[in-house]
Amino acid sequence: MAATPSSMLPLGTKAPPFALYDTENNLITLASLQDCQAKVIMFICNHCPYVQHILPALAAFGRDFAARGVGVVAINANDTEAYPQDGLEPMAALKAALGLPFPYLLDSEQTVAKAYQAACTPDFFLFDASDALVYRGQFDDSRPGQPTPVTGKDLRLATEAVLAGKPVAFAQKPSIGCNIKWKKH
Repeated sequence: MAATPSSMLPLGTKAPPFALYDTENNLITLASLQDCQAKVIMFICNHCPYVQHILPALAAFGRDFAARGVGVVAINANDTEAYPQDGLEPMAALKAALGLPFPYLLDSEQTVAKAYQAACTPDFFLFDASDALVYRGQFDDSRPGQPTPVTGKDLRLATEAVLAGKPVAFAQKPSIGCNIKWKKH
């Protein structure tokens, strides 16, 4: 598995709007998250070992913070023709099997991933109530095949800071994962 770092979109960037369908055929938009004090937009997929490594902790993160009014959305932008295991039906099966408490959206045209400059799975973006980017990067220091436990420490600390009305005051590290599987045009 080739390790690809996230692109580290500049802090302060406004969240690009999106309108995508989730695994239950609901249209989810950035505007639907406007009442949230914080918004986590993540790019994941089904088959990436980096994503699989953190999925149970990611579900726990979603449960913990959705209950506190944080908008959490997962987006899969992989080329589903080349990677059918990342298609809508497998996405729905994964969401059900893990009890993911947030919408899992398909970016079949890959326009949202490009707008966010997402580079890898997983890739995390945290926006404040005004849709300004305050954190981007890794879930935590854990990686597949390493003994470091999966805690979600970095994303949790950043989200806690936003909820407390404080700046994210620690060094932000790029996420590392599989590259997004871009369509060949």
